[in-house]
Amino acid sequence: MNLQAMAVTIPVVAGHPNRVPFEGVLTLVDEASDRAPSGARGHRVLLTRAAAMAALPSLLGMAVDYRPEWDGHDVRRKCGIITRADVEGNRLSVSGYLYGRDFPEVEARMRQGGPAAMGMSYELADARVADMRAEVWTLTRVTFTGAAILLREKAAYRKTAFRVAAHDEVPQAWLAARGAR
Repeated sequence: MNLQAMAVTIPVVAGHPNRVPFEGVLTLVDEASDRAPSGARGHRVLLTRAAAMAALPSLLGMAVDYRPEWDGHDVRRKCGIITRADVEGNRLSVSGYLYGRDFPEVEARMRQGGPAAMGMSYELADARVADMRAEVWTLTRVTFTGAAILLREKAAYRKTAFRVAAHDEVPQAWLAARGAR
């Protein structure tokens, strides 16, 4: 097992009304997407482990967004922040906080729909593709600019996941309990 992680330490404030912990599997590394993500011109993509590891620092402090239809990205609906990112096995996992008081509809939807229905999608800039003519684009360098919460069925990677945690729960425990996705 190989584990690499980065985190921003946010002080614990018991009962903070606007800090709802979340965790998720943002993507898989060294595995081709199930379908083409937006911006990939119809190509499935494969994020290399090396590119993911090099880009981990760019995830910290980036926003999580959503669309009311839960079917894609809306970078102007930033409803949370990523404070931890790690690669374990083939999973790039993230955790952080949703702004629960500012976006009560997001927290309500997450608690209502359950974690089985929800997934994630990454947002990138400065992506380098090994061969633009290839059927599957291999991403050899990326800068993460954020992430979106969406229905798992709408995600390019169907094995992504997202859930909100109880206010007193340690989010990473859920990811560990899920094992290999």
